[in-house]
Amino acid sequence: MISLQTLLGYSYAVGGRTALELQGFAHYLSARHRQIHLYGTRKLPGWVYKLKLDDRFAFHNADRLFRSEKIRSHGSKGHRENDLQQSSYIQQSWGQWEWPMVMSSPERAILELLDEVPQRETFHQADVLIEGLRNLSPRRLQGLLTACRSVKVKRLFLWFAERHQHAWLKNLDSNRIDLGKGKRMLVRGGKLDPKFKITVPESIDAGG
Repeated sequence: MISLQTLLGYSYAVGGRTALELQGFAHYLSARHRQIHLYGTRKLPGWVYKLKLDDRFAFHNADRLFRSEKIRSHGSKGHRENDLQQSSYIQQSWGQWEWPMVMSSPERAILELLDEVPQRETFHQADVLIEGLRNLSPRRLQGLLTACRSVKVKRLFLWFAERHQHAWLKNLDSNRIDLGKGKRMLVRGGKLDPKFKITVPESIDAGG
């Protein structure tokens, strides 16, 4: 990843589950075969998938959640980061020479993970994880939720946030967050939440 970002200049960021793991939230996530989740606006080069590594790369189109943007790699100059980029990305030193690696902030990474619910991430995993996210930045969250293109992700995030009643929740202006209209069925045989109009499992604690 350092080679892609710094040496080759590709505009990708480590995101979702991987970004949360690297920022210390791994103990809230179940152990499984490691995937490196990368986000960008163009597909990874074919040679990346041919590398003989224990871990696998999983590419995600960043445009799915947010409008097209250029992820700022280390050393890039000549432009000023906008508010969305400032809320979206952080740099973490990596390796013996402490190369800076660009990854999603916890606030963005949890939205990226929720986009995978329920197809590739479970409600239970998301619930346990969000329960532990007590120190998120309401300023970053506000910008990201306002800009997010996925009604499903926004409704899910706010539903989980109200479930755990985190302190940062009261500092969010829900009137600025477009939650769309109509119902969203996320799980068959679940129950409909009347406020956010999404179906959720009858019992999240059961691992649904």
